[in-house]
Amino acid sequence: MPRGKLRVYLGAAPGVGKTYDMLSEGHRRAERGTDVVLAYAEDYGRALTREMAEGLETVPRRTMTYRNCVFTEMDLDAVLARHPQVALVDELAHTNVPGSRHEKRWQDVEELLDAGIDVISTVNIQHLESLNDVVAEITGVTQRETVPDDVVRGADQIELVDMSAEALRRRMAHGNIYAPDKIQAALDNYFRAGNLTALREIALLWAADRVEEALLRYRTDHGIQQPWPTRERVLVALSGGPEGDALVRRGKRAASRGAGGELLAVHVQRDDALATVPSPSLERQRALVEELGGTYHTVTGEDPAAAILAFAREVNASHILIGATRRGRLKRAVSRGTGETIIEGCGEDIDVYVVTHSQAAHGRLLRRRAGPDA
Repeated sequence: MPRGKLRVYLGAAPGVGKTYDMLSEGHRRAERGTDVVLAYAEDYGRALTREMAEGLETVPRRTMTYRNCVFTEMDLDAVLARHPQVALVDELAHTNVPGSRHEKRWQDVEELLDAGIDVISTVNIQHLESLNDVVAEITGVTQRETVPDDVVRGADQIELVDMSAEALRRRMAHGNIYAPDKIQAALDNYFRAGNLTALREIALLWAADRVEEALLRYRTDHGIQQPWPTRERVLVALSGGPEGDALVRRGKRAASRGAGGELLAVHVQRDDALATVPSPSLERQRALVEELGGTYHTVTGEDPAAAILAFAREVNASHILIGATRRGRLKRAVSRGTGETIIEGCGEDIDVYVVTHSQAAHGRLLRRRAGPDA
């Protein structure tokens, strides 16, 4: 039996409309003739959300008692027995009442997917495990319920439910998120404009990275070699020479010019140098790359220029930064250097910037589309 598909509505904060959108999608599919059931939804007393749930076939919840209190949970066995084409399951990060088959709702969802049932679910960015500490630092609130990032990243579709901080605060003030007695406290604390703006930025960046992963998979699956300029992705080629520090800093400035710019650095190690200990300058440059928020990569190959070009196309680089040659005039006269080979091999897909430095040899340098910072 083929595994079901997972679609997740991702939001930056409570109240952006994830559950409403999930229910709306359920209605849309049901109207097309798809067999859809509402396995679990939490409306938190929101009238619009409750109204949107009306008309959808609902699987009754399971009632459980824990420490003399009565709780209701999604009835996993009932949903499996009903076996719809699509199940709507709210709050992916929810922790089930002790005594349930699984500790977490995302584990319930995994069982539904394994049974061949498509699932549409919801989660807020602050519930992703890797972002738990970051969100706590921003908001002062530690989320107790989390979901592994891989569960959400593995979704077949992720829909970002976006809303500006001002619009969300208006929704809160109008009583569309919390009960009246909780509105002012929420606006003064978790729902401060700064908090919401930061959470929104985190959600947008996380979603953008997820889209980038999908794009790279698509290009690989379809054998697409030429870079697609979806964002400024600057690749710095490091030889281990003294110019590396300047290259890294220049690369960071170039990557920062556009929204979502990314800095990468690559060093080519020859096949016969696997046991070689990296030089102190390379280790220093690696640390500088990481300090500036970039990523450092090592590749092996006999031809440094070919290895750099192959890596640049693999990561969809938009620019390559290389240092001006240190080779003397005589060597340049009898053979092409790595930089010249890179420039000639990049075609029209990748811009190459040649960065001068104090160790550069004197003489005319070959440049291609060198910008003002080159």
